[in-house]
Amino acid sequence: MMNLAQFNIEYIVVAMAGIILYLLYFVYAKDSQYSKNIRSVASVVEDLNRELFYLKKNLTETQGSIKENSQRMNDEQIYEEIERSVYDMVQPLSLGLKQLQENINAIDVEIANRMAALESGVKQISIPTSVHGNDDEKILSLFKQGVSVETISKELHISQPEVEFVLKINKIK
Repeated sequence: MMNLAQFNIEYIVVAMAGIILYLLYFVYAKDSQYSKNIRSVASVVEDLNRELFYLKKNLTETQGSIKENSQRMNDEQIYEEIERSVYDMVQPLSLGLKQLQENINAIDVEIANRMAALESGVKQISIPTSVHGNDDEKILSLFKQGVSVETISKELHISQPEVEFVLKINKIK
């Protein structure tokens, strides 16, 4: 019996050793898988740290640039720059308006001159009140005979513009 008991203990020890070896193998396999996962996570963390470093560096540079630019121009300088920009934009419009005003003034002078010329022309050509139908016939008859306007005017005692008016109305001159 002792052999059988000893034999069973040996199987149990061998079985226990097998289980222990299997557990060691399982722990080793899981450990290598966890190590691989940890290395992968460590790599990602390292990349993230690198990105974070570059972002912090860019942020610092940007903040420095903003401080430089804000210190470069104070409120008075900003106001002057805006004023210069507005002046540069308005200057062509102002010159255009001045030129337009000069053109309008020249047109006003031209219109005034033409109006004066028309008024003086109208004063010279007045509708004769003393010209009657008989005078019209005399004027036409004398003109057709070749008598000058000046002579007709003297003979009939009417002005030269009145003689010319009668001739124009009758479409002779």
